[in-house]
Amino acid sequence: MTEANKDDVVLVTGAGGFIGGHLVGELRRLGHRRLRAVDVKPLDDWYQSFPDVDNHTLDLRERKACREVAMDAREIYNLACDMGGMGFIETHKAECMISVLINTHMLMAARDVKAERYFYSSSACVYAADKQTRPDVAPLKEDDAYPAMPEDGYGWEKLFSERMCRHFREDFGLETRIARYHNVYGPHGTYEGGREKAPAAICRKVIAARLTGADEIEVWGDGEQTRSFMYIDDCLQGTRMLMASEVRDPINIGSDELVTINQLIDMVEDIAGVRLRRRYNPGAPRGVRGRCSENSLIKETLGWAPSVKLHDGMEKTYRWIYDQMVIPERSRRAYA
Repeated sequence: MTEANKDDVVLVTGAGGFIGGHLVGELRRLGHRRLRAVDVKPLDDWYQSFPDVDNHTLDLRERKACREVAMDAREIYNLACDMGGMGFIETHKAECMISVLINTHMLMAARDVKAERYFYSSSACVYAADKQTRPDVAPLKEDDAYPAMPEDGYGWEKLFSERMCRHFREDFGLETRIARYHNVYGPHGTYEGGREKAPAAICRKVIAARLTGADEIEVWGDGEQTRSFMYIDDCLQGTRMLMASEVRDPINIGSDELVTINQLIDMVEDIAGVRLRRRYNPGAPRGVRGRCSENSLIKETLGWAPSVKLHDGMEKTYRWIYDQMVIPERSRRAYA
């Protein structure tokens, strides 16, 4: 495996977001001295930022902005996109698809500046819908993405961008690496406002009920839909290992610990020490019926797979969200 020299320029896009912010922090902790971070949000709105990093606020849908931040970069981690949980991607399909401009222009910039490696954060939403119709879903293997029938909007953008990465490697020699993330969660992420994913949303609802004395929470769907959820630490380790590897085809980075949403709620209630009534909303966005990562390929090629137990990760996530909901706004931001 080949990792970038600590003095090489490493670019992280989407650095003001959840995974991107954690990735910058991890690379910084590992001693990378020339980190460049970019996000469309103003710096004050980034989930995590670091004063000793070269931070930029730019719209990477614009080709000029991509060329500007890619200059001299040896490695590029592209995590920038317009996305959120199921409540967002089911109602903002066009906005999600516009993210194709980010990857297209970043690939062109990476080619032009002769970057050595390019990482693209894809998603389990690329997998064919007809393989995700049952709660007891068979774990999804990498070749289950074809014949193509991905999540409408967001999934199609991700699948198309995967192919772009492949063809830039074949035609221009740009070494691309593609991870299909499965439901990443953890501290320092969205937990309110409509873009949050299920783990954070459930934590927020349970905490709000505790703080207000309510005795019930709303659950989207019937709660029997299934998912696997990957803690952010596993995501970061898998991402770095993939970037340094010779694995050129898309690969799952996700947990294979399958749970129903009702079981996830049980877990959060145990952490919170409460029991709440559940008001099911069958008309709310709920996505596919079942989805889980199949990890044979990552074990075979990287000798590793995500291993953080869901309860352990959810406990850390719950504690962080609880602090955000009770501590004044000015004390919340993570600067180091």
